[in-house]
Amino acid sequence: MNDAKMDRRALMLGALATGGAMWSGVAQAAPFASRRIAMTVRGSGADVILIPGLASGPGIWNGVLGGVPGYRYHLVHVRGFAGLAPEANASGALIQSVADEIARYIAAAGLKRPAIVGHSMGGTLAMLLGLKGLARRVMVVDMLPAGAAMVGGTASGMGFLADQLSGYLTGTQAGRRYLGQMVAQTPGARGSDPDVIANALRDLANIDLTPQLPQLAAPLEVVYAVGSDADQAAAITSRFRTAYAPRKATLLKAIGPSGHMVMGDQPTRFNAALKDFLAV
Repeated sequence: MNDAKMDRRALMLGALATGGAMWSGVAQAAPFASRRIAMTVRGSGADVILIPGLASGPGIWNGVLGGVPGYRYHLVHVRGFAGLAPEANASGALIQSVADEIARYIAAAGLKRPAIVGHSMGGTLAMLLGLKGLARRVMVVDMLPAGAAMVGGTASGMGFLADQLSGYLTGTQAGRRYLGQMVAQTPGARGSDPDVIANALRDLANIDLTPQLPQLAAPLEVVYAVGSDADQAAAITSRFRTAYAPRKATLLKAIGPSGHMVMGDQPTRFNAALKDFLAV
């Protein structure tokens, strides 16, 4: 056997011995590992990141996977929510740390400005990633730029209260009992850690992205839920228009009658809106 054939055989044997990591002389990236998020990839096509909301897991997007095919979906599962152990999310700041980990995943997976879709808390994360310049397009589902505004407050007015509430929820029997009841009643939240939920609520109440909205360069679409009452729907529409007014050309789309889980309450209409959003 000549030297060239021996070299090729040695390369092949070396690749097999290392699990194929050197196949064809090209190093393969190690699987993404994180103590804050777990990632699952489904489908093929253009890249889309789907981020669930508070206490929810990636299962909230099951209707999207079947209803809007033709994309490679990257499903985020925040540790501490929906059955995953908290690991690094057990204490301390959560929202910004999770956003940083998703950004690290985007880089590690070699994604080139994917579309990013986030529900509720996931909408806040989607906007944070958009502000980092990592998104081709951003869709926010039923979330305002200021988390406190979802309950009629402001970050400046509710920040201190949220810090106190977090201590109550995690440091007292009554608070932890209330969190347990909330987890039991929230779709997809079973198995979520009360401490992680409390930390997330505290962070959301202190975050207000309104001043940064004009810096978000990627196209932004906001899908929000309205009920069947016309006056209430008009009030919700007014609140969303006012909140996103600093970001010119934001597309606002009401879907109803629906509760907060728009993709579950109105799957056909939501999937149609998402299909249009991704097709651009």
